[in-house]
Amino acid sequence: MQQPVRIAPSILSADFARLGDELRAVTAAEADYIHIDVMDGHFVPNITIGPAVVKALRPHSELPFDVHLMIAPVDPYIADFAAAGADIITVHPEAGPHLHRTVQLIKSLGKRAGVSLNPATPITAVEPILPDLDLVLVMSVNPGFGGQQFIAGQLDKIRALRQRIDSICAAEPGRRIDLEVDGGINVETAPLAIAAGADVLVAGTATFSGGAAAYAENIRRLRRGNAHGSP
Repeated sequence: MQQPVRIAPSILSADFARLGDELRAVTAAEADYIHIDVMDGHFVPNITIGPAVVKALRPHSELPFDVHLMIAPVDPYIADFAAAGADIITVHPEAGPHLHRTVQLIKSLGKRAGVSLNPATPITAVEPILPDLDLVLVMSVNPGFGGQQFIAGQLDKIRALRQRIDSICAAEPGRRIDLEVDGGINVETAPLAIAAGADVLVAGTATFSGGAAAYAENIRRLRRGNAHGSP
């Protein structure tokens, strides 16, 4: 069953000179998660932040830190991000040789485990371990940079995952698996992702536009899934 829509502002679009202030602002604006994109310049063509920055940011928000590791190899760094304050750790099937082992490592550290599917990565890459996951992240852009255009072809992938997740959760009362979408999310594309079955939306530019005074309204419009903020 699809959960209430939650918004995870991506700090990739925040003011990096004021990250602590930005986290406090989106927390006050009633975001649900803080999405932290970690890129290594190898697995994806960009370099962002490491565990030390995650640790420095941890005191600035009590929201769950949703840490997306776009790095390879990923296993050697999972414990560092867990210790730094990550609550959810999401990896890619291509980032290591044994995805199930990686997921079990995340869980052994007391963290929620997610797997992310790039636009060209099929659902079959995650199906064998779907019952073990707490989150599936569908990339609706190719990872590496913010501000890209939403790839509408990923809506079919979201719909298919929604069916599979609902089947698993129906068989296990109380089971929860987030279906998250990241890439090109704004007031026009949010309704499409929600209608397809997404219940967590990662939004960078759409959240951090207009300065701190606008964040609450930006988040409210995304959560409602329409361009006008109407009920």
